[in-house]
Amino acid sequence: MKQSKLSRWGSLLAVFAFAAMAVMPAKAQDDPMSSSTDAVVVTTEAVAVEATTVVAEEAPPAGAPTIEQRIEDLEAYINNVDRPSGDASKIKVPGPGHNAWQMVSTALVLFMTLPGLALFYGGLVRSKNVLSILAMCLGIAGLVSLLWWAVGYSLSFAGSNPFIGDLSNAMFNGMSPAGVGAGYYWISDYVWAMFQLTFAIITPALIFGATAERMKFSAVLLFTAIWMFAVYFPMAHMVWSASGFMCGPLNPEAGIKAIDFAGGTVVHMTSGWSALVLCIILGPRLGFGKQPMPPHSMVLCMVGTGMLYVGWFGFNAGSALGADAIAANAFATTMLCAAVAGLVWGVAEWLLKGKPSVLGFCSGIVAGLVVITPAAGFVSPTSAIIMAFAAGIVPFFAVVYMKKFLGYDDALDTFGVHGVGGTLGAVLTGIFASAEVNSVVGPLKAGLVGEQLKAIALTIVLSVVATAIIATIIKVTIGLRPSQDQESEGLDTVDHGEEGYLLDT
Repeated sequence: MKQSKLSRWGSLLAVFAFAAMAVMPAKAQDDPMSSSTDAVVVTTEAVAVEATTVVAEEAPPAGAPTIEQRIEDLEAYINNVDRPSGDASKIKVPGPGHNAWQMVSTALVLFMTLPGLALFYGGLVRSKNVLSILAMCLGIAGLVSLLWWAVGYSLSFAGSNPFIGDLSNAMFNGMSPAGVGAGYYWISDYVWAMFQLTFAIITPALIFGATAERMKFSAVLLFTAIWMFAVYFPMAHMVWSASGFMCGPLNPEAGIKAIDFAGGTVVHMTSGWSALVLCIILGPRLGFGKQPMPPHSMVLCMVGTGMLYVGWFGFNAGSALGADAIAANAFATTMLCAAVAGLVWGVAEWLLKGKPSVLGFCSGIVAGLVVITPAAGFVSPTSAIIMAFAAGIVPFFAVVYMKKFLGYDDALDTFGVHGVGGTLGAVLTGIFASAEVNSVVGPLKAGLVGEQLKAIALTIVLSVVATAIIATIIKVTIGLRPSQDQESEGLDTVDHGEEGYLLDT
């Protein structure tokens, strides 16, 4: 064993000696009296000169980020925070992981409307009106997309006014697919604009669940066009713009320092309270309260509910604007609150009405999704479970008992689920939001419930007043409803010349 080790050491010494001979200057090799120390010194100097040359060749140009800054850039990307190198960053385009999640989230939110909401609402109406719901969702998607590109995005997010944006980004002026920062540090400005567009599409579509089976298609489109300017664009700006009047996390000068993670006020409260006013002005369906009007397909309703549930992960987790820990928290709270609220609604129905219905489970799931929306990235999973019990009970009583007591015809329970649920969620967000979950809550926590109540009041006033004015204008101009004969026939054939189901003859 010792001999083997000695042999290996001898071999290594021979290799080193040969290498030293190879790099010695020729004179040193020829002169047997030349000092080996001199050879080592010469060799070391040569290596040092060569290393200096390599370093000089690799030195970054003036103004370029250093190695340390480039590493900090990568750390910023992983942590989903701003680039410390600023304009000198080597990563000047959207970060692939965060941007990919944002594109997926955008597709998921669109999936909520087409086909999720279309099938959810479509299954709840009578068969003679199913296509009117599908056409409503399709028509609103096209109309709102056009408005969003033209001026809507700019009015929602551009400018420094606290109540409404300006036209500096009209027709996406000044934006590019490689640009970042309009929404967040690592996502494309185009993807941010499309993500917000999907929110703008579903919000007015929710309203018309309350007016289902009795509002003309032309009135639906005209109401949507005006309502977007009067309610949605200002609300989106006030709540989510950096200069917004109610944007507590981003605007230190906000008049109301409220928080809304994914749209409890902007989406659900505006649509729900507007739906209540609109259905009252419109009046009840023919035969309402005198003849049964059951859903024509609970199968379609359940399928639509599942699509809404899946799409809502883009709605809530996507609002983290990156695939980070906040997104993971929103994902978990969304999952838990919706599932448990569905169970609670079903059990409440079981106890009070004798049987748990599929419609009850579906309604409870959607109510849970609505209630957790403003809180998803601010509360813990345990808080989400507590909120789920409230979501399964309060909207249940609003839908089953309050609507009957007050006598309004909210056909598909838009107000009961979105109006009541959205308001409940905004209040509970103020109660359960935690700085341990999301650090932005810390400076806002003191007095947050009061700020949430102020935001709720402003949202209700704007939605109710604007809707009453718009509905009255349309009623006295082109009219809101078809004739009684047309309503009895069904909106599918009257407005669209088609039937949802053709029976074999």
